[in-house]
Amino acid sequence: MSEPEVNTNEEKKGTSDFVEDGKNKMVIKCKYCLSKILEKKTAVYVEQEKELPLMFQGIDRKQGEIKKEMLNEYYHVDNMYIFENIGFTHQVDNYKYLTCADCEAGPVGYYDLDSKHSYIALSRIEHS
Repeated sequence: MSEPEVNTNEEKKGTSDFVEDGKNKMVIKCKYCLSKILEKKTAVYVEQEKELPLMFQGIDRKQGEIKKEMLNEYYHVDNMYIFENIGFTHQVDNYKYLTCADCEAGPVGYYDLDSKHSYIALSRIEHS
């Protein structure tokens, strides 16, 4: 997997409300239970394409089918011990999906077993 592109020009992507100096400007929380996932200024904003399973699969899918969506804005965390609150799923291919450790909502991102780095999708979390 290629290295993610670090984007410090947040203005062009409309992320300036959430990103400052290339890092998360605010505390990152679970969208559902508001449990704290990361403190502010602990993750780096990156742009990369990665497909994640939908958080809610729905009842109209075929048995065994996993619906996914392509996401391209993430916070990169290079040390898993930086997290305040995160859960890890069982291994799928060479990744573990990240979930809220309190309410188990997810996946909110993924953990790459090769690089030992984590990525939290901006669209799957709350900023406060």
